[in-house]
Amino acid sequence: MNQPSADSRRLAALDREHVWHPFTPMLQWRQSDPLIIAGAEGCELIDTDGNRYLDGVSSLWCNVHGHTVPQIDGAIRDQLAAVAHTTLLGMASPPSIELAARLCRIAPGALNKVFYSDAGAAAVEVALKMAVGYWHHNGHGERNRFIGFGGAYHGDTTGAMSVGFSDLFHRPFASMVFPTTYAPLPDPCREPREVRDAVAGAATGADGVWPSEDGALGRALRDRCLGQLKRLLEEQGKHTAAVVIEPIVQGAAGIICQPQGFLRGVHDLAREHGTLLIADEVATGFGRTGTMFACAHERVEPDIMCLGKGLSGGYLPLAATLATDRVEQAFCGELAERRTLYHGHTFTGNALGCAAAMASLDLFESSHLLEHVAGSARIIAERLEALRPCPHVLDVRQRGIMVGIEFCRDRAAREPFDFSKRTGSELCLALRCEGVILRPLGDVIVLMPIPAMPHEMLQRMLDTVVRIILAWPSA
Repeated sequence: MNQPSADSRRLAALDREHVWHPFTPMLQWRQSDPLIIAGAEGCELIDTDGNRYLDGVSSLWCNVHGHTVPQIDGAIRDQLAAVAHTTLLGMASPPSIELAARLCRIAPGALNKVFYSDAGAAAVEVALKMAVGYWHHNGHGERNRFIGFGGAYHGDTTGAMSVGFSDLFHRPFASMVFPTTYAPLPDPCREPREVRDAVAGAATGADGVWPSEDGALGRALRDRCLGQLKRLLEEQGKHTAAVVIEPIVQGAAGIICQPQGFLRGVHDLAREHGTLLIADEVATGFGRTGTMFACAHERVEPDIMCLGKGLSGGYLPLAATLATDRVEQAFCGELAERRTLYHGHTFTGNALGCAAAMASLDLFESSHLLEHVAGSARIIAERLEALRPCPHVLDVRQRGIMVGIEFCRDRAAREPFDFSKRTGSELCLALRCEGVILRPLGDVIVLMPIPAMPHEMLQRMLDTVVRIILAWPSA
């Protein structure tokens, strides 16, 4: 690695003095040397001293085709030559119109209306308002509550916190959120003892076997959790506006993968009880799980779907909330009825973001990206088998190219590391020294390679990850 230049030291000092970083322990941050990214090429990030790093976290799960992609760069330049931004409040724009039509063509089910915003959390806020407003305008104002899932994360705005409350992230703000009922989500690493005892011979993570969401234990947990959701809907369905779920994978919970059939079961229960289903595909959308949208794995058709992150290819802040015509029609009527959805953002439907998104969708087709992702998923699964003997690897979870490697002090006892030791962060720092950027979620290391990452580069990243983990001092 090149040594820090005078300019790098200058920028680091200014950063410590003035920048407040998200999800970052700032005391510890200011005691360390910041990594300052000045450029990028393909799937590599380049710091102010010219050092290169594999972008193993897709620039926080959003980059799809790599950096400085000519097709997307060109689309943004072309749009910039016309106009960078105009409001959608009372006006329209060609990029937002074309993108909305295209999203509706590829979205699951009957999603046919697009409401733009600028971040995934904002897309969730819009979805919550759509759900409550739908019932209000249909004469059922009492249906104004939500059912979420334990461990969920939908963002950090007030409504998003309410339906995805994290004690670690949100405890100081508990007074700000509205009441939400949480159903349990199947998690073989943390299953109730009575379920484990009831499943004879189920793999539980001891003796070199990782817990499996697709084995007998996972199926038992699936049925148990669906049974509890059914009871909640029977008790609270008449007051529930929607069930909110991250389909197939809970991302920020540590890449918690749902057993096959769980999402379909949630969908069917929502339908049975006449409740709307909101699918938060901010993290799972645009190829991450192996299909364009995670709902496609179980042919689930939500009433409302939230998109963000990869929507613009990871280039610009752009999000969208898709809804069925049935939901949107509840907000249509005579002016005196005051049915309008009074919600919006200054940069709603930004022209540059929409142009980038159209170019990104073109690349999905021209590069056969989903087929490439399928090959990447196989490579990841095969290479990470080398971690199976490691006694401090509790679990390796994978859906498509979304991967979580969970560490523990003792796998047989499922004893976690001391939180203050920041084991995950220390591992990521060691990987950074080897030219790989990953980000931890506590003691879970998240691998989220750029979907278009060439397989040779992916292999190099995986070789480094496996080598560092197997050589880690605590192991």
